[in-house]
Amino acid sequence: MKRLISLLTVLAVLLLGCAAAGSAGTVNTDGSSSMADVMAVLQEVFRQKETGVTVNYSGTGSGAGIEAVLSGACDIGLSSRPLKPEEAAQGAAAYVVALDAVAVVVHPDSAVTGLSSRELARLFTGEIVNWRELGGADAPVALYGREAGSGTRSAFEDSLGITDQCAYTNIYGSTGDVVGNVASNPNAIGYVSLSAAGDVRVLAVDGVLCTEETVLDGSYRLQRPFLFVIRKDRPLDWAAQAFLDFAQSGEAAPYIVRAGAIAPK
Repeated sequence: MKRLISLLTVLAVLLLGCAAAGSAGTVNTDGSSSMADVMAVLQEVFRQKETGVTVNYSGTGSGAGIEAVLSGACDIGLSSRPLKPEEAAQGAAAYVVALDAVAVVVHPDSAVTGLSSRELARLFTGEIVNWRELGGADAPVALYGREAGSGTRSAFEDSLGITDQCAYTNIYGSTGDVVGNVASNPNAIGYVSLSAAGDVRVLAVDGVLCTEETVLDGSYRLQRPFLFVIRKDRPLDWAAQAFLDFAQSGEAAPYIVRAGAIAPK
């Protein structure tokens, strides 16, 4: 009996050791810079849940993130735009973890408080070049946008039907760069993730303010999903699957809201 108990004890220790070893892992994610705040809070909370798992994040843009997951360079791609048909055809599969609005932003001192979709389209394609045409100051408009491949840029241009038609004054590689430069130029207008629009004025579009409520009820039209993208023919390891499951769970929802995004219902 004593020998049996001893063997069972050894077996229990070995099993516990295996479980502890299995709880370690690394999850590499790459993609949308607009998802930086959401990723930061998800990384932190998940690290407390799974102390042996490291979740890495690189904000290289939605297109680059999708390419990375398709090539096997990362476990999970991050996209702030829907998948393109050709990406889905290559095996990409997307999971919604949050919703975000693309906020149209101007300098805090701007006299303009709202624009119609038509006015935005005319502005960003270069048809309107002076703020006085829109009730603002007699000053040239500075159009700030994101780089090609940005999910924010795709969502903005696609929503207005002006894809690849914009006459940008300056193009930036991150959400933070757009916010900072709009905040420092009284004549600038740009677009950013709603969660990042802290130091600038957010404009109403078609008379609808950009809020969580108007995104969820669909009345604010400039919105997009925050997606986790995987390659469906390549199963995730347990750590990456656990992180994906957590990000979609009700447990993660309040942290997503805390990060400034909107938890999907």
